[in-house]
Amino acid sequence: MAKYLIQGNYLGEGIKGLLKEGGSSRRAAIEGLANSLGGSVEAVYYAFGDTDIFVIMDMPDHASVTAAALMASASGAVAVKTTVLMTPEEVDEAAKKTPSYRPPGQ
Repeated sequence: MAKYLIQGNYLGEGIKGLLKEGGSSRRAAIEGLANSLGGSVEAVYYAFGDTDIFVIMDMPDHASVTAAALMASASGAVAVKTTVLMTPEEVDEAAKKTPSYRPPGQ
C-alpha cells in the first residue's frame, strides 16, 4: 500500500460540525472513509497554524486516495491537499535509475 499525507482545513459548516461532534468523531469518520476504500489511517493530528488537520493514510492506490479527497472536498466542509509519501528505500530505488533528460534551452 502507498502512504499519503492529507492536510485539511475546515470551512464554514465543517467548523460548526467539528465544534458539535468533536475531534474524535471526525477521526472515526476519516477512518471509515479510508476503510471503505480498502485503506487505513495511521495517524490523525489537529494543529494550530495554516492547516487544521493532518492525516497519514495507507491506501491501496492513487485512485483510492483521490476518491477519498474528492468525496471530502465535494462536501464543501473541508478543503484537502494530498501528498504522496515515500520511504527512504523508495528514494534509493529512484536514485539508482538513469533517465534520459535534456534541460530546457540546452
